Amino acid sequence: MQRLGATLDRIDRRGYGAYKDLSGPHDLGRFTLFMDRVQRDPFAPPSLVRVRTKENAFDRALFENAVRRVAFEDFLTRSVEGEIRAVMRGDRGSGGSGRVEIQRPSQVVLPRTSLVVEPGNVEARMAVGLPARGRSVDARAARKMLLEELPEVVRRSLVPAPEGDVNEERARLHVETVGDAEHLRGLLPELGLVAFVANGAVLPRESGASDRPLREGAVPFKSPEEYRVEVDLPNQGVVSGMGIPEGVTLVAGGGFHGKSTLLSALSWGVYDHVPGDGRELAVAREDAVKIRAEDGRSVSGVDISAMIGDLPGGRTTEDFSTSNASGSTSQAANIAEALEVGTSLLLVDEDTSATNFMIRDERMRELVRSEPISPFIDLVRPLHRSLGVSTVVVVGGVGDYLDVADRVILLEDYAPSEATSRAREITKKFPPRAPLACREMRPPRERTVHASSIDLRRGERQTARGRGLGTIELGRERVDLSSLEQLVEAGQTEAVARIIGKFVGAGGARGMRELAREAVAFVSERGLDSLGGFDGHPGEMSLPRAQEVAAAINRVHLLRAGRRL
Repeated sequence: MQRLGATLDRIDRRGYGAYKDLSGPHDLGRFTLFMDRVQRDPFAPPSLVRVRTKENAFDRALFENAVRRVAFEDFLTRSVEGEIRAVMRGDRGSGGSGRVEIQRPSQVVLPRTSLVVEPGNVEARMAVGLPARGRSVDARAARKMLLEELPEVVRRSLVPAPEGDVNEERARLHVETVGDAEHLRGLLPELGLVAFVANGAVLPRESGASDRPLREGAVPFKSPEEYRVEVDLPNQGVVSGMGIPEGVTLVAGGGFHGKSTLLSALSWGVYDHVPGDGRELAVAREDAVKIRAEDGRSVSGVDISAMIGDLPGGRTTEDFSTSNASGSTSQAANIAEALEVGTSLLLVDEDTSATNFMIRDERMRELVRSEPISPFIDLVRPLHRSLGVSTVVVVGGVGDYLDVADRVILLEDYAPSEATSRAREITKKFPPRAPLACREMRPPRERTVHASSIDLRRGERQTARGRGLGTIELGRERVDLSSLEQLVEAGQTEAVARIIGKFVGAGGARGMRELAREAVAFVSERGLDSLGGFDGHPGEMSLPRAQEVAAAINRVHLLRAGRRL
């Protein structure tokens, strides 16, 4: 502590670059401060630091296995974030002076690089804007930050009582909540379910721009008796809620009655949620994929022939490519790509789908005889019968889907009810005007991805990095991921970019399915730190799923991917 203070005194009022003298480790008593990267200018990206406690006094049960460790690291990340806001003063001069941040988590629990719990220590990774007067070192403010405020943040957020302020009972609730969700998700296949929503769940969010729960006026979820399922969880005990069976499930209802809210909760049900989120026990199969139309996306060598037949001029769709897909072809490609990487559940919302892909009525069938598109209504049952892939589809205006649904859930004022028997009566009263196609569904042909088709060059450097939640930068190309609704944190986007960078660096060609799945499995086993960082500081990353890794690669404009031999 004295040496760090002496160094600050020595460089006071010198040019900002003198902060480089702080690089390396500093023993601050209870913890060690690692200055991994020191910024060159107050207006540059902040310095990257790590704080590592010299012991771990927490109850070992909080991190005794992988699931509990991830949940406990998530809890401590949120603890550090809260204490930074409470203790650190903030703005301290020019540029980013005084800025202190840890990776900001969403409402879901993910493996992240923000915090690492080991049996002998706890390490938090942060970004710090070192104080400046103009472009000179402000040692007095830096002393306050590094030698007074930062140790207080560590004591309050990384040390259990009585020496520190971390409440281990709250930590245990956090860990057990995640453990129950993981257990429940694992039960779904053996119960013959694709999803489960507990009674009392709060699904509405406070706004379209926030994933936090709606606090006032939210209607707690209550399962229809016909779909009520009881599950025995390791921590909460017996919990009841709505189980959605395998097959084709139709969610119907008027506008603003909660259909899309339910589907959104199911799409995020592939992740665990923090206590108080409202969706803690709203879970779906871990490989569920939300499908939508995506006008303008690029497609490379995808087999969409099961959904769209040969094009005019005899052009085959078994190896389909385009730089600017229409709504229907993009939706077909999204389904084929999801099947290629692996999924047991498709989630589809009429509002974000291409109309001509969802259905064709009798009049258009009569007028247009040479339509290559097989509407989705003809595909949902074969998907389950031939491939074992279930579908939950939200509709508000296409009643023909009543004919293909195994069950119908009606939402009125956010309250679900069983409507299958009523739907059967309606279909008898209003029979389909055109017979539904009777067909089989085959899986799309797998593809090989060529690393050389992804160009990471940007001048003399190579770049592969995330740019917020919805974009990755690969060399000179910016790849739009904004339609991937199951990406929930910018840290996932950063990890996806680095995974792609590793693949390109290794060279060669890989099957898309094995590339995505093996990359995520490797990172899961070795940790996100294995994707690299700066002088020991890995930056801000969160673990993505194989489905989003593959989806990102599929959207690279110059990607070369073709039929696997």
